[in-house]
Amino acid sequence: MALTLWHNPRCSKSRAAMKLLDDRGVAYSTRLYLKEPPSAEEVMGLANRIGRTVSEIVRTKEKTYGELGLAAADDAALALAIAENPILLERPILDDGERAVIGRPPEDITALL
Repeated sequence: MALTLWHNPRCSKSRAAMKLLDDRGVAYSTRLYLKEPPSAEEVMGLANRIGRTVSEIVRTKEKTYGELGLAAADDAALALAIAENPILLERPILDDGERAVIGRPPEDITALL
């Protein structure tokens, strides 16, 4: 099982998740999703692997969310908004290609280990 950590180095929760994986000696790759944004289809797939809707993996308190008026957006529109503005994606996320978990708190990522 290949693990990928969707990571934002500026996020303390994301750094804590990375440290947790490193401390446990877990092999994983890092996706700097702000530099390598997901497509809308990837966002939909990621939400599905997490077992949530896209509206449940978007950062509603992010300034961009309000600026874009996304409160009434459906999942397809939110997935496109995340693809165009990846800062809107909740983080960190650990993904094994079949299942994924949001690391809030960071210890939640251990569900995939």
